[in-house]
Amino acid sequence: MTDIKSIYASIPHIDEISQHGAFDGTKEKRMGTFVERSATQNKVVESLEEAIRRSGLKDGMTISFHHHFRNGDNVVNLVVGKLAEMGFRNLTMAASSLSGVHAPLIEHIKSGVITHIETSGLRGELAEQISRGLMDFPVVFRSHGGRGAAIESGDVPIDVAFLGAPSCDPYGNANGYSREEDQSISCGSLGYARPDAKYADKVVILTNNLVKFPNSPYAIPSSNVDYVVLTDNIGDPKGIMSGATRFTTNPKELLIAKTAADVIHASGYLYDGFSMQMGSGGASLATARYIRQMMIEEGLQCRFALGGITGQIVSMHEEGLIDRILDVQSFDLDAAESLKRNRFHQQIDACYYASYLHESAVNQLDFVVLSALEIDVAFNINVLTGSDGVIRGAIGGHPDTADGASLSVVVAPLTRGRIPSIVQKVNTIVTPGSTVDVIVTDQGVAVHPDRPDVEVKFREAGIPLFTIQELKERAESIVGKPDPIRYKEKIVGVVMYRNNTVIDVVRQIEEDE
Repeated sequence: MTDIKSIYASIPHIDEISQHGAFDGTKEKRMGTFVERSATQNKVVESLEEAIRRSGLKDGMTISFHHHFRNGDNVVNLVVGKLAEMGFRNLTMAASSLSGVHAPLIEHIKSGVITHIETSGLRGELAEQISRGLMDFPVVFRSHGGRGAAIESGDVPIDVAFLGAPSCDPYGNANGYSREEDQSISCGSLGYARPDAKYADKVVILTNNLVKFPNSPYAIPSSNVDYVVLTDNIGDPKGIMSGATRFTTNPKELLIAKTAADVIHASGYLYDGFSMQMGSGGASLATARYIRQMMIEEGLQCRFALGGITGQIVSMHEEGLIDRILDVQSFDLDAAESLKRNRFHQQIDACYYASYLHESAVNQLDFVVLSALEIDVAFNINVLTGSDGVIRGAIGGHPDTADGASLSVVVAPLTRGRIPSIVQKVNTIVTPGSTVDVIVTDQGVAVHPDRPDVEVKFREAGIPLFTIQELKERAESIVGKPDPIRYKEKIVGVVMYRNNTVIDVVRQIEEDE
């Protein structure tokens, strides 16, 4: 038998190679059954408080959450409420996005539990209060790709990630759905949680559905998880799917959708083997329906559909029109259920989706259809603040996909009520005009001056073209010019471009006393 110890001693500098010494030939053999081991040797802890204590969380550290439960989320409020009860202070919250359901955070900000926020978006009363100066430090807004890149690069170090999962086994293999028949909560893809799980120092999975090992397939592997907490309520299924797809019957949205489909067809980017990303709004969904009909008539197939996925995309996949789906967020229950049954419907993480640090999937897009709250004459897009200056939305993947896609198409009504969508200068630049190719409204199309190649094709196809200035003037002739928003000097938000450089700021709104 080889004398390992003598070999070990004879090799110079071996201590610099191995920190553990030589194998001494002995090892304790595990003899319990799988069932016996899984009952005792697992990562399940008795309470959330115990998981927090074991994580080593301290004042001033950074905690993170995902937003796949959307307005049905209970994890953020549950965890931060417990942290407040335990006396934590001065924490940074790095949530992928925050919704109206997170209004209880207002009191935790006032009491000093949360002093900094990093997110993609804010909505509801929390957004209203922050717009009015609630926080001493400005919120940092990042795109989904920018957030993923900041986490993987260490620019946003996460000390403890608290991640809700609709299913998890005792060792921490977690997923956004379950194959258990009695499972009542599903959110589909956990794409925005996966970078947190991979790079956080400690990871706590909260689940209401503890299943047998192995929970396969999984979105988050047990190797990335430290503790598992079983809790009664991680989210409300109605709120989780509150963003369910809607098929519009609005004539204005249908006109925009038909024009957008015609633009894409005329551009040359609708061909056999193309790639696309569509939004979840009424006009975007209707655009997908028109594109579907074009594909059927011309015998075209889409190689892959990317991004937030809806039931509309799933239906096209199951018809054989879309070869593969790359899903970073499931927008409705049909999309979530498709992950169970369709082999080529795959979960992807935010870094794979849109990180600028490598060739992410957005860089493989032929076209993307995006919405906008405001568009200005330089083609800059605002999807974050409303016409009153209040934070009302999220950056999402808007700048990531506009930059990555060969053709970025932004759809918006020319006016909303008495508010023009096209203005001289947007309140907040989220997506720079240099990455926007085409604006489609219900009253005409504008092409960026840097894309004369597609403008020629649109003219040949008979698409009604205007300059962006002409569309602005048409909007103002209908509803007039809005009064300028009054701001205070205080900065309440810092908007980062997808490469994590500052592109704009959001200031506190000024109101009459």
